[in-house]
Amino acid sequence: MTSDIYSNKQKLFDRWAPHYDCLLTTVFYQAVHKRLLEYVELSPQPKVLDIGCGTGRLLHRLTIKFPTLEGIGLDLSTEMIFQAQQSNQHADSITYRQGNAETLPFIDEQFDAVFNTISFLHYPNPQKVLSEVSRVLRPNGRFYLADHTVPEAINTGYLPFFAGGLRLYSFKQREQLGMAAGLECLGHYYLLCPVMLTVFTKLVL
Repeated sequence: MTSDIYSNKQKLFDRWAPHYDCLLTTVFYQAVHKRLLEYVELSPQPKVLDIGCGTGRLLHRLTIKFPTLEGIGLDLSTEMIFQAQQSNQHADSITYRQGNAETLPFIDEQFDAVFNTISFLHYPNPQKVLSEVSRVLRPNGRFYLADHTVPEAINTGYLPFFAGGLRLYSFKQREQLGMAAGLECLGHYYLLCPVMLTVFTKLVL
């Protein structure tokens, strides 16, 4: 059951949250975010959403580069949200809330950009997540998906650890999932092998 998978993942990350920003994860995410920021293009005074925001490091770094940004961080784990709120240095422009990526608690076309970093591999129903991303994105808005990938010959990889397992996708599989949700792929970029960034834009119908 999908609900059981999410419940188990939430419990896992709730336990992990107080110790999440250890040396290993800090160095890893810092490197990934530094490369990711090289590809980010935002409009003036952008409204952005970070799905699977964890302790809020990406939104912090985005705000430093784009000071007029208004952002919301969403995470399944209430403890991750607590950690993000505790360390939030941009409370006037950044907020955090708990929620599920399959049912985003936002109105249609609310955001200019959506980010998802090393979180997509946890979703048991990726098509639902991408459909929700497309729904909350404004026309021509950008979706930045950064996650581990697999060789094209494998297409989709499943790893039976972590609660509910992990699912990795090739670049072609990402393109197909995105197109089914009305998101056109603009390009793929390796950030930190095997972490690949795929940039999508919402198609204007």
